[in-house]
Amino acid sequence: MTKLSVALLVLLPGTASPQVNVQTVLDQVRSGVKPDEAMAYMRRVYSTDRWFTFPKFQETAKYLKQAMAEAGLQNVEELGAPADGVTQFGFWTEPLAWDAKHARLELLGEDVPAEFRVLVDYEKVPSSLGMWSGPTPPGGTTAEIVEWNENGDMRGKLVLTKQNPANLKWNLVKKGVLGAINTFTENPELKDGRQWINAWGDNGWAFTKSSTPLICFSITPRQAEFVRQRLAAGQTVRAHAAVDTRYYSGVYPYVTGVIPGAEPDEEVLTLGHSSEQGAQDNATGVAAQLESLATLNRLIATGKLGRPKRTIRILLMGEMYGSMPYVATHAERMKRTVAAMTVDTPAAPYDLAGTEYTFYMNPHVAKSYVDAFVLHVAELYFPTVSRPWHWHEFMVGTDTYLAELTVGVPTVWPYSGTGVTTHHNSEDTPDKVDVRSLRDLVIVNATYLYTLASAGEADIFWLAELAANRGHEQILSAAAPFIDGALHAPSGQELSRLLARGTEKIHYSVNRETQSVLSVLRLVGASSADSARPTLRPLAEDLKHYGDAQVARLRAAANQRASQIGLTQAVEPRMEADRQQDEAAHIVVKRKRFGTIPLDEIHPDEREGYPSGAWDETVIAALYWCDGERNLADVIRLTRLDLNAGDKFDFVGYFKFLERHGYVELKTR
Repeated sequence: MTKLSVALLVLLPGTASPQVNVQTVLDQVRSGVKPDEAMAYMRRVYSTDRWFTFPKFQETAKYLKQAMAEAGLQNVEELGAPADGVTQFGFWTEPLAWDAKHARLELLGEDVPAEFRVLVDYEKVPSSLGMWSGPTPPGGTTAEIVEWNENGDMRGKLVLTKQNPANLKWNLVKKGVLGAINTFTENPELKDGRQWINAWGDNGWAFTKSSTPLICFSITPRQAEFVRQRLAAGQTVRAHAAVDTRYYSGVYPYVTGVIPGAEPDEEVLTLGHSSEQGAQDNATGVAAQLESLATLNRLIATGKLGRPKRTIRILLMGEMYGSMPYVATHAERMKRTVAAMTVDTPAAPYDLAGTEYTFYMNPHVAKSYVDAFVLHVAELYFPTVSRPWHWHEFMVGTDTYLAELTVGVPTVWPYSGTGVTTHHNSEDTPDKVDVRSLRDLVIVNATYLYTLASAGEADIFWLAELAANRGHEQILSAAAPFIDGALHAPSGQELSRLLARGTEKIHYSVNRETQSVLSVLRLVGASSADSARPTLRPLAEDLKHYGDAQVARLRAAANQRASQIGLTQAVEPRMEADRQQDEAAHIVVKRKRFGTIPLDEIHPDEREGYPSGAWDETVIAALYWCDGERNLADVIRLTRLDLNAGDKFDFVGYFKFLERHGYVELKTR
């Protein structure tokens, strides 16, 4: 503990030494974890989810409920969202339920070699059929296979696509194709692997009530090469397709259970998605969380760890389409949830490059002490197993949206590469999972959960110190490229620009890191927070002074360079004119619902060139900064500072577009 931590403890009457020791927790978890049980969980989840039908999702959910109960968790519930293709949570539309019994695609012609005759057999390789594929008439249908050509006559054809056909489903519908045969793969070296197509909505990810039931197959690179050779030789390629699938109004299940805390009003959450076809994505994440809570429960039951102050909850669900209904229907519980970890990750072999864990942080709008804390856990653990680890800024793409202000739960996300890319591929199988990586994930997850569930008033200063230490690093990182740029700037104009932008970026970083330090107050009640807040002021003031020192370094560098290139006057900061800012200064965006805006109801042709907000980094960051009080000019400025982005995107036009379609309200100042 630093001298400042000791001083802060003295300033808060009645506090003693920290109540929780993260190293002790880590050691206990490490000695109590059962990696083989985690592997067993992984294999069992994979065995049903690999079929990716809603009846199989129900089987997985029933197993998860049983596994939680057998691990000693309490209040175990199997719940569900309506899979009716209509119901919305936030602005995300729940998919229609879907089942598949049989699918087969067979090339016709006596000269077709036996090894290439059957291109698709769902019962042998489930991912050879796209999720939400439409059916054929009973007995199947025969059609010509052609290369997709947006300008050609595609009516009634089975079209080979070089990109994921889900990305152009709307165009396939418009051109009247019978169905798509995917040849895209994230890893062409997997000659016999099939990319899983898990999106089939006309306007977005999931198949909804208004989507078109086209057939969708996926073939291997080896098969695709054979078919294209025939087409290149001028041959007509015909195939018989037989698909037995159905859409229906069903349930998208999710399962939750808890380790009760001694003061159970507050919770710490771990969540990750089931309902995907792969072992690494995401049976490993599900298994790691199950074993994390099973390990903690054993340690508590045997007295090796005390009962935590807060309840520890696990939530296993479909990605986004499970977490969003949970958030919407448990709003009060989410308000009492102080931290979370999303576990959506492979547990890949130690002996392959790129398989170490990377920790994704909270978005800048929700900077939190948990960023520094999870990196502290990684720093304590991974050197003991000789594994490198990394961190990365917030990234969209999974259930980490919980951190944004309309939900308000600080959330981190550990992620590992697979070494050999098998993402969404039939080659993502249990034999690719490394028990050591899965063990590592369990240990980090369990240590994170238990420590934060146990943290009390006496621990907030230690956590604030971790955040402050990282804050200094972040402020320096913000300043460094501008200082370097200033020392090489070719002109006075560029020096003025760098000084202006650099100063703004440094002040922005100070503000964000100060929020990170103060966020520890979430761990204490309102009355205690009022008394503790002044004791955190020295840390905040130190960050400000450090930022001021970096601004002074930048100014000195700019003036030194000015002298070198023959300028006689001191450099003054000067920002470029921005026409967007003038209009945006009079607009305030009021959000109507939580979460992102995927534009599920709007055909891509009618989006006026604006991106879907499901995964687009720029529009999501901007949306997150809209708190109903900031004017849009400030939102634009903060988004650019957040992403280190330029000024090309039409933010004013985008939010006016959202207002016209009822997604947001624009107030004029």
